[in-house]
Formats: sequence, C-alpha cells, structure tokens
Amino acid sequence: MTSGPDFTFEQDLFARGILRIAGVDEVGRGPLAGPVTAAAVILDPANIPDGLNDSKALSRKKRELLEPLIFASAEVSIAHATVEEIDEINILRASHLAMERAIAGLGAGLNRVDHALIDGNMVPRGLIIPATTIIKGDARSLSIAAASIVAKICRDRIMVELAQHYPGYGWDTNAGYGSKSHISALQNIGVTPHHRRSFKPVHNML
Repeated sequence: MTSGPDFTFEQDLFARGILRIAGVDEVGRGPLAGPVTAAAVILDPANIPDGLNDSKALSRKKRELLEPLIFASAEVSIAHATVEEIDEINILRASHLAMERAIAGLGAGLNRVDHALIDGNMVPRGLIIPATTIIKGDARSLSIAAASIVAKICRDRIMVELAQHYPGYGWDTNAGYGSKSHISALQNIGVTPHHRRSFKPVHNML
C-alpha cells in the first residue's frame, strides 16, 4: 500500500528551528511548446488542505478544487522561464531558473524562504538558500505536492490561452506535449513562436 505525501520533511526542519519552508516543483519540461512553470509554496501547518497529492495522481477536477484552497491557506509564488530562455540555456537550466524565480517571489530579507524542499535530485545552481532535494517529492512532501498542483494548473491555463491564438496544435488538450496530433500539426501548419526550437522534433522541421 502506498500512502500519499506527508509533512515529515517539514516537521524535521521545524524541529531544527527552520520556519519558512517552501515546497518547490516545476511542470513543463517535456512539452515541445510553451514556457516551463515552477511554483513555490509555504504551507500553514495549522491549515493544510485535505487531499494534497502529486498533481499527476489527481484528476483535473480534484486539482481545480484544491487550487483555491491552497491559495487561501498558503503563501504561493509562481514563475516561468520562457521558450527563448529554454532554447538559450537548455530545459534543465530553464526549469531551475523558474524555480529560483518562484522562491524569490515568496519574499526577501526577513520574509525570505529559510529552506527549500526541491522536487528532483538537483538543487538549482543559482539558489542562495539551503535546500533539500527529494526524488518523487511531489508524492512525498505535502509542500511539494501543493506546488505541483498550482504549477500544473497555471501552465495548463497558459497553454489553453495560447491555443486560442494558435489553433490546430491541440494545446488546450495536449498542453504542448508531442502528441500525435501536435506532431502532425507541426508538419502541416509549421512552427510557431511558442515552439522550443532546441527540441529535436521542432528543430528537425526548421
């Protein structure tokens, strides 16, 4: 039996006197189009919404029910790295840049984050605060799970909006991932300014 994420990582840090702990996750490393989006969330230990989990383990309806509860009870910052930045510095660095921006968005000085819990196995190189990496963190830490939910919903909305301006690629349903219909549209309609030119399927068409 697999249980969902819990608050163990956060409580261990609280016990060491570390108070402002942000869970950090990103979404959108794999798509052929659109930005990469990261969120940083500081949960209130006394007011954690029920049902938080890895966004991939939740239905869209469940994510959309949880999102306003997270915003109402936690500190939330969302940030992005653009398609241009992805092409310039590579997707891994761009996703880390988005994470750094999300963490910075939670505050500076006395309000800055004391410690970041990062989903994955790498600390962003530009991060100037202590951090712990947690592999599959969105399924293990409630703070990271909350970040995964708000990042996913935000990026999905961006792709739905872009789909209105660039119809035919199915971004409202595939979120920019290289689905069969998306690849077919790339071949038939061509490359848009929102496609990642450094990604092989797009690069091969140019």
